[in-house]
Amino acid sequence: MQSRVPSSELTSRMARFRATMDLTDPEWALAAIVSKVTLYYFTGTMQEGVLLIPRDGEAVFWVRRSHERALAESRFPDIRPMESYRDAAAATAVPATMHMETEVVTLALLDRFRKHFPCAAVRPADRQIAAVRAVKSGYELSLMEKAGAIHRHVLERRVPELLCEGISEAAFTSSLYPVLVEEGHHGTVRFGMFDTEILLGQVGFGESSLYPTSFNGPGGCYGMSAAVPLLGSRERTLKKGDLVFVDVGCGVDGYHTDKTMTYVYSGTLPDEAVAAHAACVRIQNEMAAMLRPGTTPAEIYETIMGGLEPAFLENFMGFGERTVKFLGHSIGLQIDEQPVIARGFTEPLQENMTFALEPKKGVANVGTVGIENTFVVTPGGGRCLTGNHPGLLPVGDD
Repeated sequence: MQSRVPSSELTSRMARFRATMDLTDPEWALAAIVSKVTLYYFTGTMQEGVLLIPRDGEAVFWVRRSHERALAESRFPDIRPMESYRDAAAATAVPATMHMETEVVTLALLDRFRKHFPCAAVRPADRQIAAVRAVKSGYELSLMEKAGAIHRHVLERRVPELLCEGISEAAFTSSLYPVLVEEGHHGTVRFGMFDTEILLGQVGFGESSLYPTSFNGPGGCYGMSAAVPLLGSRERTLKKGDLVFVDVGCGVDGYHTDKTMTYVYSGTLPDEAVAAHAACVRIQNEMAAMLRPGTTPAEIYETIMGGLEPAFLENFMGFGERTVKFLGHSIGLQIDEQPVIARGFTEPLQENMTFALEPKKGVANVGTVGIENTFVVTPGGGRCLTGNHPGLLPVGDD
């Protein structure tokens, strides 16, 4: 029997969203939610439809497909069937201005929606939704703790069993996926960034982890081909002395953790790479200590970046000109949630926010070294959910 999101969770989430909307846009009248992940957050089911949240009145989840499944899965109090938006609009007072998730609603969908909800203007609700989702409840943290335990066990204990000389990146990643699912991973890794495809994450042997990608992250990956720059290369095989870079997500009942582990296969790395990796581990620990309520993400970013030597900044958080401008990100129902450990994020942290911290550095002819783990904001600093192994785990024969 699949677990259902408790009614108390759904009630709390809706109340906090309404309070946030009242605070940030006091004249709001009606919010319409259509994205599957946000629908799950507010209703406990991931069906096709629209959740209408009026400022005055009770919210209604109108479901096109599958109403039957929504009733079976969800404890949301008002779930109604619809053939199209016409049915929902007929039972709703349409205001002049509505709020929607403008980061994910396409122009075509918006046109179809406004055919039946002829509002004069649409305003974004993305920031308010992100703010509510950023602070995790005990229920949500319990799922992330389960994901973190699976993540730690698989990357620290089971991955070394999968690495053998001559295995390709594609074959290794293909063997890693069923192990994660066997241990309890929910089988998908979700990103909020528009048009982003990720299978598990990024896996690279040696210089492969420096290869440029369109993904906004510090690592790299050859991928299967130009058409599918994911999974890993069939041609790049594991050799003695290789650095192995594994940056993958893991989730339980929708909630993710993010973790990067590095391994050294049957050999040693240059001193430069070992020193760079150790520095990244120290940076992660310094950031984790700052994950306290009241600190801002921008403050963490500026403190860390301002304390690094110019020479170290070369190839830090990427390689060559391909560096990213963040050090970590919020995480939950999606890997890449907000806020981000970067400039411009000046809202103070709150207890029980969750962040993946990922200081990494490219090393020419070696690959991407560094670390990533998922933490919870607490009064005493970040509490790690995914383990404390420092990485560069030796595997294979010496």
